[in-house]
Amino acid sequence: MTQPQSSSTSGSQAWLFFRQWLKNPLSIAALAPSGAQLAGLMTAELPAGASRVIELGAGTGVFTRTMLDNGIAPEQLLVVELNEELYEYLRTQFPTAHVVCGNACDLTSIVAEKEFASAGQVDAIVSGLGLLNMSRDLQLSIMRSAFDVLKPGGCFIQFTYSPKPPLPRELLDELGLSVRRGGFAWRNIPPASVFVFSRNRSEQMRAVRK
Repeated sequence: MTQPQSSSTSGSQAWLFFRQWLKNPLSIAALAPSGAQLAGLMTAELPAGASRVIELGAGTGVFTRTMLDNGIAPEQLLVVELNEELYEYLRTQFPTAHVVCGNACDLTSIVAEKEFASAGQVDAIVSGLGLLNMSRDLQLSIMRSAFDVLKPGGCFIQFTYSPKPPLPRELLDELGLSVRRGGFAWRNIPPASVFVFSRNRSEQMRAVRK
């Protein structure tokens, strides 16, 4: 179990996060780290019995800490963060988890290089990426990489500050994905919606037959 965060720790995390936003506002999706309510809603969407989980865009580790506190073993958690300063912070905060400085588009190769799992062995992906602000090509690359490593019944859990899913319907159709709405974190700053992406049933059946 990780220890509860003090107010000074939360404050330092917020300042670290905000400093990264000032450096590159287009690459950081929010002004401040996600709140406890949103972290709880994201974690609640993990499939029953999920053990092997990947987190993308971990920021200061709010979701990371919540997943560990809710039973995900650190050795079964792969945390991917592109920002080098945030990566260094995460590495010191979660030394027993697999923390990697890398691009979500390269997830398939990261998983293989770190020997975290074989393709199709990951239960779920929890994402703090700013998908809504990305180009269609980047969205497509990230989602393809994500579902390459997820099991047939695995899911991709994403939050967004929009009331609508962060991916357009035509892209979901191209990838053979469906989406459902999860919880709504009204206490988050700003308020955020949770969406869960999964393969369409026909896609899952084909993956099982391979």
